[in-house]
Amino acid sequence: MKEKVKRVISEFNTVLKLKGFRAFQIEQDGSETRVYSRKEFYKICLTTGKSKIHYSDKSFEQEGTVLFFGNPHIPYSWETISTTYKGYTILFSEEFFKNSERSESLQQSSFFKIGGTPVLKITEEQRQFLNTIFQKMIAEQESDYVYKDELIRDYISLIIHESLKLEPAEDFDKNKNAALRLSSVFLELLERQFPIETTDQSLQLKSAQDFAKNLNVHVNYLNRAVKEVTGKSTTAHITERILTEAKALLQHTDWNISEIAFALGFDYPTYFNNFFKKQTGTNPKAFRLTEV
Repeated sequence: MKEKVKRVISEFNTVLKLKGFRAFQIEQDGSETRVYSRKEFYKICLTTGKSKIHYSDKSFEQEGTVLFFGNPHIPYSWETISTTYKGYTILFSEEFFKNSERSESLQQSSFFKIGGTPVLKITEEQRQFLNTIFQKMIAEQESDYVYKDELIRDYISLIIHESLKLEPAEDFDKNKNAALRLSSVFLELLERQFPIETTDQSLQLKSAQDFAKNLNVHVNYLNRAVKEVTGKSTTAHITERILTEAKALLQHTDWNISEIAFALGFDYPTYFNNFFKKQTGTNPKAFRLTEV
C-alpha cells in the first residue's frame, strides 16, 4: 500500500514567525487527519475534495469546493476523506496583518470568530476567481517587489471582502460533543496565557466574561458547557490556574509582590493579597517565606 503523504502544518509556526506570510498550492493530498490543536497563525484555504472540519463546537462535512478561515485562537481539526484533494492555502501571522490599516476588519470578521461561519461553499465561477488571487499571492511572495507585503495584504483583504458577499454554508451541525469542544477551546485559551515569564506581561483574560467575549459566545453558554464537561465552573478553572501560577512565581522568582500582582492581572497588590489569602488561608509574603 502506498504510504500516505502528510503535510505537517505545525512546522509553519517557525516560518510564520520569521516571514509573517506563506502561500502554497495543495495537490494530490492523500487521506489524513490533522490534530485538533492550536496553530500560531491565521489560515485561509480554498480546497476541492471531500473532508470533515471540526471547528470549536461545530462540525462540517463538505464535498466540492469550500473556503475555510482558521483562527490561531481557536483550535480546529481537518479530516481529509477523499484521496484526491487540491486547492490553495495561505498562512499569515497577526503581526503581518497588523501592519495594515485593515487589521481591525480582520479581528471583527465573522469568519474568524468561534460563533461565526468559518466555511463557505464556493461555486465553480467563484473558485476560478479566487484561484487567481491565490496564484497571485504565491507568485508575489517569491518576487523582489519592494512593496510585495502590502500587495499581499491587499489580496488577503480582497478575499475577505469577496467572502462577505457570499452566502454562509447552511449545513453546519452542532456536534454532539459541542460542550466538549467549547470547553477544550476555553481550557486552551486559559492555558496559553501561562507561564508568565516577564514582569511586564499581564493576564488579558481574567474572568468568565473575558473568555466569553473573546470566543464570541454568551457567558452563560460557556459556563454551562464547561460545567457539564469538567464538573467545575469557568471561574473555578480560572481561579485555580491563577493561583497555581501565583505560587510558582512566589517560589521560583525574586519578583516583589506588586510585580507578581500586576503580572497576574490584579490592579492593586491588595487585591492580589486578598485573593491569595482567600484561596490559601495565608498571604503571599508568608507563603513565600514558608516555602523558601
